[in-house]
Amino acid sequence: MSVNIQLEWTPNPSTLKYVVDRRLLAGGAVSITNQEDAQAKSPLARKLMDVRGVTAVMIGTNFVTVTKGDEGEWDELNDQVMETLDTHLSADLPVVDEAAVAAARQAVSAEGGGSVEARIREVLDAEIRPAVAMDGGDITLDRFEDGIVYLHMKGSCAGCPSSTATLKMGIEGRLREIIPEVVEVVSV
Repeated sequence: MSVNIQLEWTPNPSTLKYVVDRRLLAGGAVSITNQEDAQAKSPLARKLMDVRGVTAVMIGTNFVTVTKGDEGEWDELNDQVMETLDTHLSADLPVVDEAAVAAARQAVSAEGGGSVEARIREVLDAEIRPAVAMDGGDITLDRFEDGIVYLHMKGSCAGCPSSTATLKMGIEGRLREIIPEVVEVVSV
C-alpha cells in the first residue's frame, strides 16, 4: 500500500513537516526527543531517530515533523526520512505504541488539573494547538503557577525563531483575554 508524502517547510529552519495521506494518530501529538522515548512510544520515531542528524520527531494526526541538529544537512536527511516514512507506512507497520502513549497522557492529566488549568487546556486544545499543528508544531501545558502558564513548545515550535512572538503576542494575549488569572506565559 503506497503512501503519498508531501514535504512542507515550517517557520523553524531546523524542522521539516511531512504530511501523509493517512491518519497516524486519533488526536493530539506525540513528541520524541531521545532514543529512550522513541523506543518506548513509537516504532516509526525509533527508525527516524536512527537517521544521522535527526534530533527530534513529532507525530501528529496526519503528519510527522523532523528536527535536525547541527550535524545534519537537509539534502541527505530528507532523502533518508522520506525513504523511512515510505517504507514504514507502506508496510502498514504501527506508528506508535498506543498503550505507552495513553499511559503517558494519563500521567500528565493526573499531575495537575485545577479549574484554571482545565480552562487553559481547553483553550490550548480548541484554538492554539490546531493552529500551530498547521506549521508542524505542538504546544502543551506543563503547569499553571502564581499566574504564570508554563508551556512546552514541541515539533517545529521548539527552537523556532518566531516562537517568542507566537508565545507572547498570540498565546499569552488569547489566554489573558479568556482567563483573567493568567498574568504571563513562558516556555519551559
